[in-house]
Amino acid sequence: MAQFSSVPNSLSSSFSGEEFLEIKNIVKAYPKADGSNFVVLDGVNLTIGSQEYISVIGHSGCGKSTLLKIIAGLEQASSGQVTLEGKLIRKPGADRMMVFQHYSLLPWLTVRENIRLAVDEVLKSASKVEKNSLVNEHLAMVHLTAAADKYPEEISGGMKQRVGIARALVTRPKMLLMDEPFGALDALTKRKLQQEVLKIWESHRQAVIMITHDVDEAIFMSDRIVLMTNGPHANIGEILTVPFPHPRDRHAMRETQEYYDLRNHALDFLERYFTADE
Repeated sequence: MAQFSSVPNSLSSSFSGEEFLEIKNIVKAYPKADGSNFVVLDGVNLTIGSQEYISVIGHSGCGKSTLLKIIAGLEQASSGQVTLEGKLIRKPGADRMMVFQHYSLLPWLTVRENIRLAVDEVLKSASKVEKNSLVNEHLAMVHLTAAADKYPEEISGGMKQRVGIARALVTRPKMLLMDEPFGALDALTKRKLQQEVLKIWESHRQAVIMITHDVDEAIFMSDRIVLMTNGPHANIGEILTVPFPHPRDRHAMRETQEYYDLRNHALDFLERYFTADE
């Protein structure tokens, strides 16, 4: 059986010497009516490299999305800190862009205009020619050039998510944060979009943190998989290193014993916590 690099609640990174994003002893608690606190996250530590693709998996209620919002600057931790390139994250910023499960598109704007909105907001000093060039480049990147002038109601779910991905990438962020980005898609569309996103990442190589419930998705796309314990008081239970090089071939990976050993290891972890929580 294959041996995995599994690090419980570790600050270490497989990207030697890099401390691009540092999550240090993050605690997130909400006050209860009786005066006590409901602790969602309890002492989370993690370091992520500048070109690393990380997936975070855990059962519902373990604080995955809460952690992502803290990294995005959309929520404040109760204690601890998150730094990006040594700078404390206190609020949202253009260096961290989010893609959500549910398509957050403005229905009165076309595909092109939804993407252009991000450019206008972040790259205020760019010329009109530069902005149009960026929008066209990213429309082509996600295969939406032909749909550029359609409205959200006129395109499929997979196409809507492509718009969200293009909008997040068009401002050239240092980090992409994705909260179950393929969760609302049918199986065939999901597989196709996973492949497209991974191909884009392999070309651009910025840091990515993706929340998912899908172990196969995490193995196919990630460099490391963060397995969360159950909440309350959730923490990192294990960190698994995915041993397959990029670019990846889904079918070739699934022909290896390493793939199934890693998959079974992750599923066994989740099953243990599911059983313990019943």
